[in-house]
Order: sequence, then C-alpha cells, then structure tokens
Amino acid sequence: MARIIDGNDKNMVGSQVRRLRIERGLSQQMLSTKLETLAIYICRGSISRIEDKQRTVTDIELYGLAEILGVSIESLFEK
Repeated sequence: MARIIDGNDKNMVGSQVRRLRIERGLSQQMLSTKLETLAIYICRGSISRIEDKQRTVTDIELYGLAEILGVSIESLFEK
C-alpha cells in the first residue's frame, strides 16, 4: 500500500505542533500534562517524536492537540 506522506515523515502536523506549543509558552511536559486532562496520554518523549515527525498521531491525539493548542484540527496541517 502506498504511503500518503513522502519520505520518512510519520505525520504531517509535527512542525505546527512545535510552533504552536512554543508560541503558547508550553514545554513538552506541560503539553503532555494538559493532554492528560482530556484523558489523552502522550508522554513528553512522544511529544518530541511527534514534533520531529518520527511518530504517527492518532485521531484522538490530533483532536486533543488541537483542543489544548486552541486551534482547529485543519490548522495543524498548514505549513
């Protein structure tokens, strides 16, 4: 089956997650902790791997990231 993403990237949102997290003054640990309030458990190391596009993101995680970062899901896909 062909991959949607070219190359070795495992997600399309990592760069935006990093940019938005930094803009909001959140550390990776703070983002992880805020996600836990939504019962979404992504450890700090996994946040790092998402931002580096080395880890896939589930639909539930995508929802939580958008919610905590205060943006639409669609905006996470902008370049």
